[in-house]
Amino acid sequence: MKRFLTFGLLAAVTLGMLILAGCGKKKASIATPPPAPARPNAMPAPPAGTTERGLASWYGHPYHGRPAADGEIYDMEQLVAAHRTLPFQTIVRVKHLTTGKSVDVRIIDRGPFVGNRVIDLSHAAAGAIGLIGPGVGEVEITVISTPAAAALTPALFAVQVGAFRERANADRLQKSLTAAYGSAKEVLRQGDTPMWRVLAGREASQDAAQALAGKIRQEQHVPEAFVVRLDDP
Repeated sequence: MKRFLTFGLLAAVTLGMLILAGCGKKKASIATPPPAPARPNAMPAPPAGTTERGLASWYGHPYHGRPAADGEIYDMEQLVAAHRTLPFQTIVRVKHLTTGKSVDVRIIDRGPFVGNRVIDLSHAAAGAIGLIGPGVGEVEITVISTPAAAALTPALFAVQVGAFRERANADRLQKSLTAAYGSAKEVLRQGDTPMWRVLAGREASQDAAQALAGKIRQEQHVPEAFVVRLDDP
């Protein structure tokens, strides 16, 4: 009986040492993961110093408190903005060419989706450059910094051809564009008056999308067609 107890005690001690050794090895094998590789089709962001001119507008309610296109909650009192094609988290300086005032904003949303406007500013950003009263103004946008390549979403672009309050009108245009250009989709834009945006094409570069936009303007007689980035292709 004594020999059995001694053997059992030795076995238990040996088993305990093996478990501890195993745990030690498992712990030692944990390492910091390597940096995530760039996503497939990721497109290099525009370099710092890239500029663009056009009309700026601003937006507040009913979008305040709702998710922006990048998933975070839009706060109109933060220095953020919407752009049609710049990668999310890009920092740009917006200079109002009338007042001479500038403000730095972070791109978190998509838009503007009307006319020849190039950027939609938050209420706070618009106030900083004197845009609240007029609502729309000529600006120059300069890229200050861009996200790392691994943070970029897949770079696919489309052309917005129309926006409709009635889904049936969007359906008809979507079918027509699919037949003509091979690909078209509808995207719902929430708001006081929800709008159905119709996007044609799935292009791997902004230049290709610009070429498609020119073709659509000519063939479909839609002068206001413009390029947008597809963030959820």
